[in-house]
Parts: sequence; C-alpha cells; structure tokens
Amino acid sequence: MEKVRSKDGTLIAYERSGSGAPLVLVHGTGGDHTRWAPILPALERHFTVCTIDRRGRGQSGDSPEYSLEREFEDIAAVIDSIGGQVNLLGHSYGALCALEAALRTTHVRKLILYEPPIPVGEPMYPHGARERLESLLATSGREAVLVAFLTEIVRMPSKEIELLCSSPAWAGRLAAAHTIPREFAEADYVLDSKRMSILKTPVLLLMGSESPQFLKAATSALSHVLPNCRIVVMQGQQHIAMNTAPELFVRHVVEFLES
Repeated sequence: MEKVRSKDGTLIAYERSGSGAPLVLVHGTGGDHTRWAPILPALERHFTVCTIDRRGRGQSGDSPEYSLEREFEDIAAVIDSIGGQVNLLGHSYGALCALEAALRTTHVRKLILYEPPIPVGEPMYPHGARERLESLLATSGREAVLVAFLTEIVRMPSKEIELLCSSPAWAGRLAAAHTIPREFAEADYVLDSKRMSILKTPVLLLMGSESPQFLKAATSALSHVLPNCRIVVMQGQQHIAMNTAPELFVRHVVEFLES
C-alpha cells in the first residue's frame, strides 16, 4: 500500500488498482479499504481506484487525540498527493469526511456521497448509545460492539448483517471495531449552509429507499444547500447497496463520473 503524510504527521495508507481517471473511495465507520471488495473489480475497469484506510484502521496510523478535522485533512492529503483532478466517493461516515475534504482541496472533479450521517434534526442515536458500545467493548469484545452498532445505530436488517459477516471485509471491520465509539463525534457536526454553498463541484447524492429516516433526512438537507447536486434513490436498498445491489450501485457511479 502507498502512504501519505497527513497535516498532523499521521501516515494514511491507500491501495491503488485499475486504470483510468483517479477515483478515491472513503469507507464508513468500523471498516477499512477492503469494504469495497464487492464492487472493486467493476470499478477497476473504468478508473484507477484508490481505496483508503481511514486513520486508526488497516495500515494507516493514528494519533493520541481524535477529531473530525483530522479525518477531513487525511482525505484531502491523499487527494492532493495523487495529482491532477480526482473523483471522490464516500460512504456513511466516510461520506461526511469526503464532503469536508472537498472543501479543503481544489482537486476534486466530481463527488459522490452515500448517506452521510449528518445531524439535521432527526434523532440519530438512542440515548446512551456511545456509552453502551464502550461498555460492550470492555466486557464483550469487538464483535459484540460491531454487531450492536450495525443493529442499533445503522438499524441494519439481520439479513444484511449476515451478508457483511460473510464478506471479505468482515475481518477488517472486527479489527477496527474499537474505533466505533469515537466516531460519535459526528453528532456534534453542524451543517453550515453558507460553507456548503461555495462547493461548486458536481455532487451525486445516493440514498436507499429503505434506509433509516435520519440518513434520508441528512441527504435531503444536503440537497438543499449544495449548489450543484442531484439525488438518486436506489429502490429497495438500504445503507449497503455495494453489497446488496453491486451492479446497480456501480452503474450509478459510472454514469455520473463518465458523463
């Protein structure tokens, strides 16, 4: 894997594969770069794909103190290191990181955001959820934390959790499960419409028709503050269409980026 030094000195790793225009992929909470395995071969036929390990996961480094701002800087550092104009796709927490990274570099050609968990009035988490996950981590281990997060926070159906458990990315998710509680920092994020209005980059917002309401609300709110965006609703899908409908997901990505 290649590594880039972020603004605070932390080394951020990413794997490069395929050929074509650069496409950077940013995974969500609890994963690593292997989360993209179901769609990577299809994307490699169109793009030079760079799959990031966000800080604290895989081969990326970490820092003693965690903050959202460092995550944003990490993605911008990778983009700037590639050179030229880059397409950027983020999923879930990674979509929030991708959105803010696009405001910190001039090298994003097009941006795809799949259900960033932005607080916009809808309740995001059950009361005491972070404390419960921290307790589970201490008493029951990483798998218990990961399953509880997917069930109680992402509200993923059991069939989709079973699908993830059988995927190549599950081992990476387990290895990174200790980082899940700290990512509740997103609950303090404020969507600033004035800042978003300066992002002229073309944006595709992806949303599952069956996704939790708080994720739909966040996507809708973004659509009203980004000046150059459109929403695509993936019918019958929830929060992991990369796994449940990979061909559909790739089709939307390719059509947008190659148009």
